[in-house]
Amino acid sequence: MVEPASGAGAADAADDAAEALDRPLPEGVRRRVVALVSDAFGALTVADLPAQLRQYARFTPTRRAKFAGNAMAAAVETDPVFRSRVAEKLREAQSDLAGALESGAPPAAADPLDVAAAAFVLRPAGWVKLVAAAGEEAQRADAERVGEESRRELERLREELEHVRELQRTGGEQVRAELEAARKEAESLQRRLRSALSDVKRGEAALRKVTAEIDGIRGEAATRVAAAESESRRLKSRLSEVETALETSRRATREGRSIEDMRLRLLLDTVLDAAQGLRRELALPPVNTRPADTVDAVEPGRMTPKDIAARALSETDPALLDQLLALPQAHLVVDGYNVTKTGYPTMPLEKQRLRLLGGLSMLAAQTGAEMTCVFDGAELAAPVLLAPPRGVRVLFSKAGVTADELIRQLVRAEPPGRPVVVVSTDREVADGVAKAGARPVTSALLLKRLSRVS
Repeated sequence: MVEPASGAGAADAADDAAEALDRPLPEGVRRRVVALVSDAFGALTVADLPAQLRQYARFTPTRRAKFAGNAMAAAVETDPVFRSRVAEKLREAQSDLAGALESGAPPAAADPLDVAAAAFVLRPAGWVKLVAAAGEEAQRADAERVGEESRRELERLREELEHVRELQRTGGEQVRAELEAARKEAESLQRRLRSALSDVKRGEAALRKVTAEIDGIRGEAATRVAAAESESRRLKSRLSEVETALETSRRATREGRSIEDMRLRLLLDTVLDAAQGLRRELALPPVNTRPADTVDAVEPGRMTPKDIAARALSETDPALLDQLLALPQAHLVVDGYNVTKTGYPTMPLEKQRLRLLGGLSMLAAQTGAEMTCVFDGAELAAPVLLAPPRGVRVLFSKAGVTADELIRQLVRAEPPGRPVVVVSTDREVADGVAKAGARPVTSALLLKRLSRVS
């Protein structure tokens, strides 16, 4: 903090009020004042400095004068305590000058700017006149210096002008000759330039003509190459189509013959098994009948029409499924998820599949019928790693194909006459397979039969 003004400081303030500058401090005097304050900085403590100057305490005198000059000049002007401290340091550093100023007899040989700066800091009687006189002396010295420099510059310019005039007098003819030679050379160069420009234009025209011809040839060649490539691609595509058609025809011929052979053999087995089963069911007598066999009578174990009517079963009776699977070469096709979501929908899909396939495996072992279980592949996030149980074929529909469509394909693949039983509650599936000759049953019927198996 700045210490309170002492009695001397109060006196200085009173003197300052009595004497004050009526114009800005001359620039030369201001620079000397800033230099004096910067030199006194090093001998003052931080507490002796005004608050606005403490940040510059660690600067060198040169940097302090450069960056804090305005702040120091303002502090000396407005802070009497700080000015008195700077004045004390000035008296210690320049005691002769300070004593002469305070005695009212400044040395005549001293620099007026130094005298004015010291007077501004010390504030002796008549310091305003000293500062004003130093400013006028500085201005006069600057004017004289400028006048002297102007005179020297004018003299130099006169000498240069005289030298130029001398050169003009002595070198005029030479310059004219050189100008004439340069003019002739320029005319020659212009003629050569016009000739070169004409040659360049003819060359550019020829180049444009050749470039156009080359572009035409390239365009025609590119068109022919494109046509050839297009024809080549067309021929390759046609060849590939022909090869594919040939291979498809060959494979279809082989597969058709194999599938037809398989279908005929299966149908023949079905007819033979059906005939044998029918013979056992009806207890048909041997082909070589006896006259006694033509007599109308009831034989032991033979079913009457009343017995046959009593054998009709309900659509929900599991025995109906047993009768269907007992038919020769019977094939049971199961809509997997339709059954599992009817019987145990809360279980995860994996456990649904395993439970259904386990029941179908046991049913296949009991009945000996062919069994195929179809699942919808669209509900799978990845391929299923599943080992089908013994006696059960497990199929998943491909991408873009539903399980219902796969069931219809399986039914259409069977030969007419073979007993095919389809388990699904889906009405559309049941109607479709019924038109193809299969026997639809509900999922609930299979679930009842499987519960009996387990």
